[in-house]
Amino acid sequence: EALRGATHVIVSIEVAPREALWQLDWEVPLRHGLRQPYGENGGPGGFMHTCRQVPAHLAIARDMEELCPAAWLILFSNPLPRLVRAITKYTSIQTVGKCHQINVGYGLVAALLRREYGIEVPADVTLHSDPGNVGVVHTLAAAGRERFAITSAGLNHFIWLLDIRDRITGEDLYPALRAAVDAAPPALEPLSLDLFRAFGLLPIAGDTHLAEYLPWLHDPVARSWETYRLPLYDWRGNEGVRDVLSQMMQMMADGRVPVDGLRDAPSEGATELVAALGGRAYLDETVNVPNGGAIANLPAATVVEVPAVVGPVGIRPVQVGPLPEPVAELCRREAALVELVVDAAVSGDRDLALQCLLLDPMIGDIGRAQAILGDYLTTFADYLPQFRQ
Repeated sequence: EALRGATHVIVSIEVAPREALWQLDWEVPLRHGLRQPYGENGGPGGFMHTCRQVPAHLAIARDMEELCPAAWLILFSNPLPRLVRAITKYTSIQTVGKCHQINVGYGLVAALLRREYGIEVPADVTLHSDPGNVGVVHTLAAAGRERFAITSAGLNHFIWLLDIRDRITGEDLYPALRAAVDAAPPALEPLSLDLFRAFGLLPIAGDTHLAEYLPWLHDPVARSWETYRLPLYDWRGNEGVRDVLSQMMQMMADGRVPVDGLRDAPSEGATELVAALGGRAYLDETVNVPNGGAIANLPAATVVEVPAVVGPVGIRPVQVGPLPEPVAELCRREAALVELVVDAAVSGDRDLALQCLLLDPMIGDIGRAQAILGDYLTTFADYLPQFRQ
């Protein structure tokens, strides 16, 4: 009913119950000896999350093909790059993904350069993806945006800082960042800073998300999740927050609470995209779209997160050039896995599903991959119609 004749469609949905299913995504591999660092967008949990989300999102996109084929789909759901890829690969709908994770990047550089710029930062600051950190991340991100101009590129939740400048003078601040690492607050994203030291480029999505795409955070002997102080998602606490927000939205829908306050709420880029696609062009600092050469050493079809010029002619990614080869290789591995995950999630092919787990950086044993897949398909059978063939 809402789609007929629409010009823009904003989608931010989750197959419910979100927290309970996510917790199972994490617990099922644990039964077979694999402890994931997070379990939302990467690892076996990210695979199962994708398999549940793809059918619902493709159903919306296919309705759009019938009812509003020229409309833009603006997507906020996770796993974001996998869903954008599924829609761009299996439908004709123009799709762009949006994510707020670059705010963590602004907060991270603000914390690192706190002394040079007089920014007040708590001694125990972390930027983990947790509701308890929302205020800290928001405050530091605002301080960072006021002082710095940054350019990033990579994959969603796996973005890397390409350039950072003083917003007033234009000075290159990467040398200052490198000098500031060893004096960072002790709890500040230690995984990100170790990768900065190793690869010379700073990842800025935050440790909890970054950990999902790497092979070094699940070893039961090293227990690196303890070394890097990686917290699990607070499923119960977030479920409570979601219940309160749902009640507030219902009260607004019923007219019992005014909606005026929402006029001042950040859109996370949706309203800006809608306005620009129908009017005056602007530079969006991060969109998730097919690469098309924007990152020169990643595949053309890979959904990348890059700056883009948005206007009436569409969304044109900025050509940022190549990533350093070691960083590009980390991204290429995830990009190749995304292709396979999307195909498995659409087709329900169990052989492809096993291959997805065997290519995952957290899997080191064939038997474990087989056991996890069998357990997942049984546990989530009611949510996976594509696998009932």
